Amino acid sequence: MAGLIDAIPMPVIEVDPDNHIRFANSAAEQLLGAGRDRLRKRALDDVLPPGSPLLLAVDHVRQHKGSITEYSIDINPSKPDRLADIYASPLVDTEGGVLLVIQPRAIMDKINRQLNHRDAARSVGAMASMLAHEIKNPLSGIRGAAQLIEGSLPEAEKPLSTLIRSEVDRIVRLVERFEVFSDGRPLPMAQVNIHEVLDHVGRLAKSGFARHITFEHRFDPSLPPIRANRDRLIQAILNLVKNAAEAIGPEREDGRITLTTAFRPGVSVQLPTSAQRVSLPFEVGIMDNGPGIPDHLMPHLFEPFVTSKAQGSGLGLAMVAKVVSDHGGVIECERVQANTVFRILLPMHHERGRS
Repeated sequence: MAGLIDAIPMPVIEVDPDNHIRFANSAAEQLLGAGRDRLRKRALDDVLPPGSPLLLAVDHVRQHKGSITEYSIDINPSKPDRLADIYASPLVDTEGGVLLVIQPRAIMDKINRQLNHRDAARSVGAMASMLAHEIKNPLSGIRGAAQLIEGSLPEAEKPLSTLIRSEVDRIVRLVERFEVFSDGRPLPMAQVNIHEVLDHVGRLAKSGFARHITFEHRFDPSLPPIRANRDRLIQAILNLVKNAAEAIGPEREDGRITLTTAFRPGVSVQLPTSAQRVSLPFEVGIMDNGPGIPDHLMPHLFEPFVTSKAQGSGLGLAMVAKVVSDHGGVIECERVQANTVFRILLPMHHERGRS
């Protein structure tokens, strides 16, 4: 039983009647920042700050001799924004003993933000359809007229018609970027080796915009193929790698981008079009040692028109979020020590007819 509890990705802690920690699984070790052998010698009061809701939950269980569940609780007042759901219950075999189960809110917050990203993408999609109809079509007429009159213009004035055509082409390219969001058709999917995709992206980057950057691969070779649209997946990951390279900058001699894959069980979402729940165990990571993303942009990073670049359109990461969403996955960005990490969580698909 202890081995089973140890494999649970949520922190699980048992305390005795004197509030000494009797058991802590691996996730609890990470939460409390100490190994279980060390934790067993300490009281819960010693490893948590005064006033921690976890301590209050334990006291409540003992006083009322019943279970308690609390949602979106700041479990460590000294480190804000570490929200979690807490379940506390009396231990059946130990009078005064309490079982604590902690569900960090990070995954749920990722999913909620991803739903917001989908809504934003739909809004841009509606705008894209309008732009294609109201702007792109008339632009082709303007370009054609400029090309027709160019032959009758004096040499000194021909650069003006060339300017008209180049600006029309620039606007058309911008509208075409919007059209990515208006395509609501299901993506054609096939079996894709995610490591082959990442290798391909790395080769493209090293041969062009990231030739000055060192690439590292940390792959889990046991991962099976995923069902994906290879071209769209390459497009999204290449966009993330390009952003990472631009953040590092050409002057850095120690620039590094790390591409990772891993199997992360324990996360599932409900598809918006059905009652089916899909697990998201496949993690693809893009990590760089650039200066990082400004804190005020982090909550809105995947929304359209949000960018920290002086000449950026703010559509690149919104496009990435749409591609990931079209694959049934979620994407999140965070700071890990001095690195910026984008994580894409993709679903495990089971072939029909198999149990």
